[in-house]
Amino acid sequence: MKAKKILSVLGPGIFAIGYTIGTGSVTAMATAGAKYGLQLLWVLLLSCLFSGLLMDAYGRFAVVTGNTSLQGIRKHLPCGKLLAILIFIGVCMGQYTCMGGILTLSSGAIVEMLSLFFPSLPPEHHGIALGVAVAIIALMFSLMLIGRYSFFEKLLAFFVMLMGLTFLVSMFVVWPDAEVMKRALPPAVPHDAASLLMLASFVGTTMAAPTFVTRPLLVREKNLGVENLSEQRTDAVFSASLMFVISGAIMFVATGALFAHGKEIVKVLDMAHTLQPLAGRFAVALFMVGTLSAGLSSIFPIMMVAPLLLSDYQSGKMETKSMRFRVLCLVASLFSLLVPALGSNPILITIMAQVSNVFVLPLTILAIFLLLNKRAIMGEYKAGIGINIGLIFAFLFSCAVAYTGYKALALTIAKM
Repeated sequence: MKAKKILSVLGPGIFAIGYTIGTGSVTAMATAGAKYGLQLLWVLLLSCLFSGLLMDAYGRFAVVTGNTSLQGIRKHLPCGKLLAILIFIGVCMGQYTCMGGILTLSSGAIVEMLSLFFPSLPPEHHGIALGVAVAIIALMFSLMLIGRYSFFEKLLAFFVMLMGLTFLVSMFVVWPDAEVMKRALPPAVPHDAASLLMLASFVGTTMAAPTFVTRPLLVREKNLGVENLSEQRTDAVFSASLMFVISGAIMFVATGALFAHGKEIVKVLDMAHTLQPLAGRFAVALFMVGTLSAGLSSIFPIMMVAPLLLSDYQSGKMETKSMRFRVLCLVASLFSLLVPALGSNPILITIMAQVSNVFVLPLTILAIFLLLNKRAIMGEYKAGIGINIGLIFAFLFSCAVAYTGYKALALTIAKM
């Protein structure tokens, strides 16, 4: 009963972690830890701080007004209909691209593992990887047909817990020594294409727009009202804190297991070395469990993002059993297969996919800033100085990262 009560309060936060901590996040944090140590930890900290602030801001709007995000934007802001449509398109396209990256990484990891046991597999196994990607998305879509939010929430809670425990335990096993920490800790300001791409990827995976935009719909699903203002804030703080702890643990593990020994991540299974000190020869198997768990925790909410936001825009109510919900989830599934069909390096394509999330961020922050400052709808709960200062800094940060992401993608594509 106690666990059920906790889940009833922290459910939206767990769903948010499903958007943010997945195979894309594992890839970004592990790759950064292997190459830069902890030099980009400051980017992760800022992203998680702003993520918590924005989850609280959108949750505050929901419990005070009873409106959901796109519904509120459409009703209460000038040119609100256009702004809501732009946010809808930006979030969906960014998330669908990310799901393609997740499929590419997951299928690539499975094929690489199979090649360890079946050396006769051809070196170029793009067709096999695409077939695995199709099988994964078909399984996810089949589970999606169950159509109950409580089922998704409990499943996500299990996989987030499994993934988090794996990396937290590993962190203490491979904790970097003092000499490595001296090299790994000094903060770095990225300047080359690879590190700029990594910075934008960090923000794209931890400060993800759907984390905030879908939050009011999930809060309403929990029947939270203005009397639950403090509970929803607790949920936001819990979610952002857990994002930082799990993501930071992955970075620490990669720093101790790879950066300390001058190793970088080139292939998917190179990330399995991060777990070798903990699991020995079972590291690959454990990594596969963690990777697929992370993928599952991301694919479910991403697949749902378009029908959730469409329900938000039209009625402000969650609907997970309608034919429209299932058709839109199927469209998302088919769209996501375009990325693995291209056959690119799964590590690079996953990181680039995470960057796609940052371009819609400024719009989502501007929208909630305007909404929280409308006394006509917020009344005594209108945003104060502290929230406004935080949102302004978050907006400036998001603009800087969006420009960085554009610059990094342009430089990376030019070199390909």
